[in-house]
Amino acid sequence: MTETVALSPELGAELIDTGDLLSDATVARIREAVKWRGVLLIRGAHLDDSAQLELSRKLGTVLAPGGREIFTVSLDPAKNPTAEYLKGTFCWHIDDTTNRIPAKATMLTARHVAMVGGGTEFASTYAAYENLPESERKRCAGLRVVHSLEAAQRAVHPDPTEQQLAQWRRIPTHESALVWRRRDGRRSLVIGATADHIVGMAPDRSRELLDELLEWSTQQRFRYTHEWSAGDLVIWDNTGMLHRALPYDPSSERTMHRTTLAGDEAWN
Repeated sequence: MTETVALSPELGAELIDTGDLLSDATVARIREAVKWRGVLLIRGAHLDDSAQLELSRKLGTVLAPGGREIFTVSLDPAKNPTAEYLKGTFCWHIDDTTNRIPAKATMLTARHVAMVGGGTEFASTYAAYENLPESERKRCAGLRVVHSLEAAQRAVHPDPTEQQLAQWRRIPTHESALVWRRRDGRRSLVIGATADHIVGMAPDRSRELLDELLEWSTQQRFRYTHEWSAGDLVIWDNTGMLHRALPYDPSSERTMHRTTLAGDEAWN
């Protein structure tokens, strides 16, 4: 029988005794675990691309940016032409904050792992919001935040060239509520590296608030760190989990294959 065990008190679950990973019962358990625990781990799943896509399609609609349903995560430019861009993933972020409707979930399988470093950290912005003092909730209520690719990339390249700026600014900015209230009533913080500024707030106060919320959300009790082994599979709720890669040698063989599931609810 399929079982799940908690990875930490506030987030994360591990699926054990999976049986048939593609069965309707197991897929339903995976879907529920991702929704309510944010991150689901299946150790040693060893899915090839075909099986990863089959599981992804059972969970939702697979996105294919650039015509690719499988995206190779590697800092080796020979494996991934956008390797330089991926250096931004070393900062806490949520994907798709510049899109009207964010991706619902992400699935990552480990093909090769780094000898040193290269883990992935997750932090729950659901738990972070739920545990905010009431005074801080009131402070955040009604505020709106502008997200941009430029804000995230400046964290890695603080002195960009004109060419880099032009490339980053091809992606339009997007404004969302700082506190996202979903259709089901759950609330989470929409923060991370792409959070450029709070609308209508002085730049220094805006940066201070965003930094404080990020520090609060990524404290140890709201965080889970996964140290990868080849064959591991992790699925997470992209809309509510901050995540980041831990540093590793760019010459490492670390290679992940990623599939992304389309969302169905716009930032409000």
